[in-house]
Amino acid sequence: MGQVPAHALTAQLTEILTSVDTPTICNALEVVTGSRSAEGFTRGTFVSAHPRMRPVLGFARTATLRTAVPYTDPAAVLKERRLQWYEHICGAGIPTISVVQDIDDEPGLGAFWGEVHSNVLKGLGVRGVLTNGAMRDFGMLAEDFQILAGSVSPSHGFAQIVDIAVPVKIHGLVIHDGDLLHADAHGAVVIEHEMLEALPRAIEVITARERPLIEASKRPGFSVDHLRAAMREAEDIH
Repeated sequence: MGQVPAHALTAQLTEILTSVDTPTICNALEVVTGSRSAEGFTRGTFVSAHPRMRPVLGFARTATLRTAVPYTDPAAVLKERRLQWYEHICGAGIPTISVVQDIDDEPGLGAFWGEVHSNVLKGLGVRGVLTNGAMRDFGMLAEDFQILAGSVSPSHGFAQIVDIAVPVKIHGLVIHDGDLLHADAHGAVVIEHEMLEALPRAIEVITARERPLIEASKRPGFSVDHLRAAMREAEDIH
């Protein structure tokens, strides 16, 4: 499987993919591959900055972070590394998602994500954040900027970027720098290049299969017989 080239993610395709939630994308990927999968998506529960926000789609810009370990590098080194990270995640016109793994033994002691960084990254054109680390500052976070965090903490601890553009693991999902991610309050899924072109049609199939079941269930007198008929109708959609 290969990564999606930036030019393949057109405005029209982005609109289609972000018009549905991440579970629908997971279902559509199963239609494309012809089988169910236990890989390629996050596990467990995230704390969402904006639970009802439209899904975000973007290329992963990865890094690792520590918040529990006191600083050992000089302040100038820490500042320069932070600036290098800012340069990496801004994407130069490419939609990006900041993916940061807290590599402390107990992730989330300190919150790297809050009022300041949500606004700074939004200003740099980043679409959102995916992290196993902590967030804070509810009520002061940037609007229309999604943060999916592993926990909440009132302090920032000794927050420091460690490595940039390295493979990371967030809630069971290994993510490489440059992977295309679809994410919402449910979690995130990686979209491979080979799957991208077929996804719009697969989304149509999933939506069409679900419609008979939902519509039947809302009719007066709904019964198992009606459900059986709706299931037959759904199975005929390819």
